[in-house]
Amino acid sequence: MILQPKDFQARKGNQPIAMLTAYTCPVARNIEEAGIPVILVGDTVGMVEMGFDSTRDVTLEHMEYHIGAVRRGAPKTHIIGDLPYRTDRDPQTALASARRLLAAGADSIKLEGAKVAEIRALVDAGIAVVGHTGLTPQTATSFKQVGKTDTQAQQILDDARAIEAAGAFMLVIEHVPYRLAARLTEQLGIPTIGIGAGPDCDGQVLVINDALGLGDYWPPFSKQYAHASRTIAQVARDFSREVASREFPNNIIPLTGTGKT
Repeated sequence: MILQPKDFQARKGNQPIAMLTAYTCPVARNIEEAGIPVILVGDTVGMVEMGFDSTRDVTLEHMEYHIGAVRRGAPKTHIIGDLPYRTDRDPQTALASARRLLAAGADSIKLEGAKVAEIRALVDAGIAVVGHTGLTPQTATSFKQVGKTDTQAQQILDDARAIEAAGAFMLVIEHVPYRLAARLTEQLGIPTIGIGAGPDCDGQVLVINDALGLGDYWPPFSKQYAHASRTIAQVARDFSREVASREFPNNIIPLTGTGKT
């Protein structure tokens, strides 16, 4: 059963929310099997899967493709679709873009920054919205922590309140001091999901490639639960060796009862 915004809001302060990103069908299937209640199909796909230097290269067509794949893998999980750079530049464009991601399989839509008019336009159209404050990669000039100064912290607080007032049902807080994330979580009535924002948020999100150790660089606030890149390299080496020695495919054990030899 797909959880709805009210279900996540009911978990605020009661039950921590685990969120992972996904971009492909088999990974989404595994995440759903594990019981993760919400998957974010983020524009991070551009950097961790497509090899772009920035999320700004991601298009709506890219997002539609990956959201569709994730929906086929996780038909019972709430899926958040990320609006790519400049596809939410005004309320009309944001609404048209959001409808495309919903048609692809998303249950809710995430926007970066305090885009109050755009959030309101989506909410007024009956679309569930997830906000995003702190570090916003689409417009950031670096990936350093933000909110360290009093001025920056106050701006993030103001932006978060504006995002909530505009109708967002949940808020992602990225790469801010832990004490600031704790203040936001305490002051807001909607759940906060931290990424590099400390333990006091109402939930946590990780990029699946970071969690898997798939790649050659991971943010300092991520955790590698495995090292899939090493496994892939070893599998490739083993395969190459067996082909060279003609061990493969002679060492394949046939499946019984399939009629195959």
